[in-house]
Amino acid sequence: MIIYSELKSQFHLDVQTNVIDSKLLQDFSRVLHMKPAKGEIASWRNSLAQMHIMLEGSKLPKDCRVSIEYMPPLTSKRVDFILTGRDKAGRDSLIIIELKQWDQLEVTDKQDIIKTYIGGGNRDHAHPSYQAWTYAQLLQDFCVPVTTRPIQISPCVYMHNLHSNGVIRDPRYQKVLEDAPVFLRQEVEGLRDFVNSRIEQGDDADLVKLIDSGEIKPSKKLADSIAKMLEGNQEFVMIDEQKVVYETIRSLALKISKSKQVIIVKGGPGTGKSVVAVNLMVSLLNSELNVCYVSKNSAPRDVYKDKLASGMRKSRMSQLFVSSGSFTKSLKNAFDVLLVDEAHRLNEKSGMMRNIGENQVKETIHAAKCAVFFLDEDQRVALSDIGSAEEIERWAQRYDAEVTVLELASQFRCGGSDGYLSWLDRALQIRETANFDLRGIPYDFKVFESPEAMHAAIVEKNREQKISRTVAGYCWDWKSKKDTKATDINIGSFRKQWNLANEGNSWIIRPNSIDEVGCIHTCQGLELDYVGVIIGKDLVVREGLCHTYGSARSRSDRTISGYKALLKSDPAQAQEKIDRIIKNTYRVLMTRGMKGCYIFSEDQETRDYFRSMAAPD
Repeated sequence: MIIYSELKSQFHLDVQTNVIDSKLLQDFSRVLHMKPAKGEIASWRNSLAQMHIMLEGSKLPKDCRVSIEYMPPLTSKRVDFILTGRDKAGRDSLIIIELKQWDQLEVTDKQDIIKTYIGGGNRDHAHPSYQAWTYAQLLQDFCVPVTTRPIQISPCVYMHNLHSNGVIRDPRYQKVLEDAPVFLRQEVEGLRDFVNSRIEQGDDADLVKLIDSGEIKPSKKLADSIAKMLEGNQEFVMIDEQKVVYETIRSLALKISKSKQVIIVKGGPGTGKSVVAVNLMVSLLNSELNVCYVSKNSAPRDVYKDKLASGMRKSRMSQLFVSSGSFTKSLKNAFDVLLVDEAHRLNEKSGMMRNIGENQVKETIHAAKCAVFFLDEDQRVALSDIGSAEEIERWAQRYDAEVTVLELASQFRCGGSDGYLSWLDRALQIRETANFDLRGIPYDFKVFESPEAMHAAIVEKNREQKISRTVAGYCWDWKSKKDTKATDINIGSFRKQWNLANEGNSWIIRPNSIDEVGCIHTCQGLELDYVGVIIGKDLVVREGLCHTYGSARSRSDRTISGYKALLKSDPAQAQEKIDRIIKNTYRVLMTRGMKGCYIFSEDQETRDYFRSMAAPD
């Protein structure tokens, strides 16, 4: 979608007569059905006046085209400024210019991330060169007019408020600066040279309109690259019924008709839901379908991007691995297939403040011709989680979609045994099962008397095995996020920090994360060889009964947001919900290990309970 597109001569006239902002405002509301913030309108005036000055001194022809606020495919982001025309040889040329008014910057240790004063404080933000490069890459990877004809795309950045500043060109940003050069306030002549060298003739083909109306599907080059990454990768090999479910979904997806398809895949932890989802994504890309892997938690997305990014920059795959809140403004049937992993974690509202959109289940079905939901309702770990078969089928019916329900039952985690899962459900008192203890079940379960001893055992397993980590219930505040010297999980002499902030959501696969403690947000949907679980005071056993306490959770734990208000209005319902959330949380944590689970509880009676449940006298 494009907000503004005019010849260069008309753009100059709109700026000179002070109507550029009103034109943008009018078209913004018409195209996006929303109003921009006051700050955005002010930025239009400032930035576009600077672009007017730059273009007046350039050699660009009057009939080259200026486009503003273009929304690239598969994203709600908007490109600030685009110039289109032809180069000296008569080839189509498109220049992306990311405009920034920033004047305060700090470097960070995170790849392609810079810190700037925005939104009332210093915050991490993608480096502007990275932003411009990703917009160019999106067009090259997904826009058919770009992939099928020779169009030169040149991204760059104009920081018209920033004087000489070594931060923006710090050596750690060298790669993105090569992809998309930065021009500062006093370097306007450098920017003119950049655009003059790429456009010498006008845009008689209205290139942006051609791109904007073009078909969206993955380029063959991108699909081939990702398919090669999957070849020989044992982590993504499908077994038995996984293959059956995969082929069933693939067949339905390839036969997309006028009616929508909604597919629900039920399966417990370790049954291979994510393996099937990733294989489907790659296969459907190769079939030239517009497909995305979707999850609410960013940890699985980031880990899979890391595991698949061999010889390709991980960021190039960012539009294939997207958040469940990405579809609040999507057009109907904008995507061929959406593969929603961990669908039980879907919410109603999206955004950090949960104030965007209406319902993520509805929005996903609306946006896809075929929506596939991988579901385990026993892994709902937040009061805001709404993902259920009933909810999905309700919205499918609203859209007259054909519903197919499939199931993955075979266990490939926890020693390959359903017995451990059944025992755990009994031990946590989630449901009655026939597995009274762990005798005869090939799974390494141990209860430790100290967190030091348990963590040491996990460290040793990490040396012996592929990957093992310590995790905990969210009962400790994350002090180290702001104070890097502070410790978070403090139990006697045991002092540890929560998962490393500078590692992002790929924490679980980082080598140095063995010395940190993970939480539900950085491990759900992922698996380890061995997991060590610290049970906090939110789950305590007294006289053989499991008691749960929402008040013992950290104040920063958003999974139980709204619990106190519900406790006042309906105490019984509040306790029932919090009981299930806390028990489900520990169920998830205690099923991350494929080979074993080691636990420690702060409470002696709770330790004794789990020990006796595992191996009664």
